[in-house]
Amino acid sequence: MYYKLYQKYAGFLSDSRKKSIASRLYIFDSTTISLFQEILRTSGQNPAGKRKGGIKVHTLIRSDQDIPCMIRYSAAAANDSQFLKEVHLPKGSVLVFDRGYADYIKLNSFSASGVTWVTRRRSRSAYDVLEELNNPHKEKGVIADKRIRLGYRGSNRVLGRIVQFKSPESGEVYEFLTNNMKMSAITITELYRKRWQIELLFKRMKQNYPIKYFLGDSENAIKLQIWCALIADLILKIIKKGIAAKWSFANLAAMMRLHLMTYIDIRGFLKSPEKALQSKFSNTQSAKSQQLLFIT
Repeated sequence: MYYKLYQKYAGFLSDSRKKSIASRLYIFDSTTISLFQEILRTSGQNPAGKRKGGIKVHTLIRSDQDIPCMIRYSAAAANDSQFLKEVHLPKGSVLVFDRGYADYIKLNSFSASGVTWVTRRRSRSAYDVLEELNNPHKEKGVIADKRIRLGYRGSNRVLGRIVQFKSPESGEVYEFLTNNMKMSAITITELYRKRWQIELLFKRMKQNYPIKYFLGDSENAIKLQIWCALIADLILKIIKKGIAAKWSFANLAAMMRLHLMTYIDIRGFLKSPEKALQSKFSNTQSAKSQQLLFIT
């Protein structure tokens, strides 16, 4: 049901008039939801010393739509990299993901199919430097820009590029990996910065929907409740995009929750809540008066 709704409204949610990088930018990451039952167990422990479970939601979004276009579930302790195999994107796409998704075979597959990928280097990832590239962005924080071969000798290796960037704010050094040799080093760092968008989506889901407490204890019941939250989020995004008035997502979700069983025109209500409710109650009172008059 979620995917059918997504297919129907994906074009509406994305702005087809703007041929920007956002329409080609995909972000892939996961979030963990803790479960205090041994359903999808992890190796973690709660303060009482009892084992607790957890479900990990692997999510792919297109930046201009800001809703998941692919969802996969696993136990919280499962290796993230296996889910990168399930991501299939059109030529010319740009994929940004965290360093947990280290699958060199899939990275080579992306390169062969014309998909740009950007990620961070894991501390134990080995590489050989093939060439020092020109670095005109030293003043903007780029320490080095190199063409490399990623991986250990004798194993699957990846031709790519490493951009070392020092944050002006924190002074921390970040190492970004990509297969794109044409984009500037600053563009690479900015693309990875956009990965924060998916963190905001996870925050939105956890703050606005009941996925902290589950109605059932089985794995299927938990997944169903998460799917319901995703469907609700998709519907609210459609409503928010379809109205002219500017509502924050949290306020919109709160209003929908309060008036879920109120039979009222949603567009008119969101445009002018007080006026719509006043009209609704006036019509209700008028209908009751007419009914009483008819009975009399």
